[in-house]
Amino acid sequence: MEPWSENLPVIQFRVARPTNQLEKVIDFYTKGLGLKPIGSFEDHAGYDGIMLGLPGSDYHLEFTSHKDGSPCPAPTRDNLLVFYIPDDRKLVAIAERLETMGYPEVEPENPYWNEKGVTIEDPDGWRIVLMNTEGI
Repeated sequence: MEPWSENLPVIQFRVARPTNQLEKVIDFYTKGLGLKPIGSFEDHAGYDGIMLGLPGSDYHLEFTSHKDGSPCPAPTRDNLLVFYIPDDRKLVAIAERLETMGYPEVEPENPYWNEKGVTIEDPDGWRIVLMNTEGI
């Protein structure tokens, strides 16, 4: 069996999502969560946007907003971005920082995420989980 990289020669991975609250979303993911801006654009065919590294640029998030509106309600409470943070002190510090900013912990849809995680909603109601494990 060939390695996946030979079957899918991807060099970069981006998750992109629109928002009507671009500045609040930027604050949540940068000041609250600690992601770093790696690129941005303004008025590209009516769109403004920012790319945030996770922690590098090979995989990142993009948030965009259109001048005519960019509603993006969260589809369900079980659509998640999961951030694996093995250092529990750092996880707690991030969760406390987000709570101070007005984003408290919420009850996850799937109780599995309660075992070692903290679930928080971003300004658009999309959920993140800060998971206290090494990941897979």
